[in-house]
Amino acid sequence: MQKMLTIISNVLRGSASRNGAQVVSEATSMVVASRSYADFTPEATFDIKKVDLHRLEEGPPLTATLTREEGLKYYRTMQTIRRMELKSDQLYKQKIIRGFCHLSDGQEACAVGVEGGITLSDHLITAYRAHGYTLTRGGTVREIMAELTGRRGGIAKGKGGSMHMYTKNFYGGNGIVGAQVPLGAGVALACKYLGNDQLCVSLYGDGAANQGQIFETYNMSSLWKLPIIFICENNQYGMGTSVERSAASTEYYKRGDYIPGIRVDGMDVLCVREATKFAADHCRSGKGPILMELQTYRYHGHSMSDPGVSYRTREEIQEVRSKSDPISMLKDRMLSNNMASIEELKEIDIAVRKEIEDAAQFATTDPEPPLDDLCSHIYANDQPFEVRGATPWTKLTSTS
Repeated sequence: MQKMLTIISNVLRGSASRNGAQVVSEATSMVVASRSYADFTPEATFDIKKVDLHRLEEGPPLTATLTREEGLKYYRTMQTIRRMELKSDQLYKQKIIRGFCHLSDGQEACAVGVEGGITLSDHLITAYRAHGYTLTRGGTVREIMAELTGRRGGIAKGKGGSMHMYTKNFYGGNGIVGAQVPLGAGVALACKYLGNDQLCVSLYGDGAANQGQIFETYNMSSLWKLPIIFICENNQYGMGTSVERSAASTEYYKRGDYIPGIRVDGMDVLCVREATKFAADHCRSGKGPILMELQTYRYHGHSMSDPGVSYRTREEIQEVRSKSDPISMLKDRMLSNNMASIEELKEIDIAVRKEIEDAAQFATTDPEPPLDDLCSHIYANDQPFEVRGATPWTKLTSTS
């Protein structure tokens, strides 16, 4: 500000015409920049879609307040997840990433919205479509990309791959369909036992929703009033089978029967955030579990071996992109309410692309973990011990 006033003062004193024009131009750009930042709307309230309720008299609010800071943060995180997944797709097709890989582009509002409704001291466990949640839980793009390529700098030291990423209070990334749900109940039991006012979010997809172990977990969680939010990410297809062909009831939010449930627009980050806050308050008040169904959509196929267009049309995918894309929805809200400028969002896009490219470079040049590390990190804070290898005479050492 002081520099700007000095420049304007110099112009008013009558600088030489050539230099004066240059100074005027500089001053004008600074005034415009200063004015544009000052004129941004710091906070706005938006109408959000009403949720469907099960065994509840009241649900989340019908409006959501968004600050400019929150909006920019959500936009950057969702763009990072989108670009990270697209880069993963590229690296997989180049055979740099191998094995199982499940992408979540299109579902960014789920990860960002859920995280916006809880705290980092809460706990979260999910299935194998986990890259976005790894990021929102505190992982870095470099760690995630390096894990995908099996490198030493990966978030699981290069030993977990796409389906097995972990960080503090984040328990994966789990490969067995539905098996993470009872594990999440165990984490919630620990929260109740310790009395720390924390909760666990346990996520699964519509394809896993028919698993018997999920219904067993509903029963135990309700009996013990565990602080757990069950979240079914309904992206409309379990592998290549539509929900209508695989489920006698597609109202997944009612599947808990005696457990309250809500069905939410999973493409709207604000809807997801407000619903998660509501569910978290329900759990923390001692009322026991609650079930959320997030209606969302994945743009890629189920996994990298699935082109994603044999059981749905390209037109269907394009229609969702054009009408319900979570990033575009947030972007339009912010621009139409003067919470950001097009130039500012473009700068974020450029910075995100650079971050992804730098991470991909690291993920392709970082060394692979040595064989000696294969059995390390089995236990935390334990003395080294021997582990039998593939043959009785092969011995490996595990260190914490």
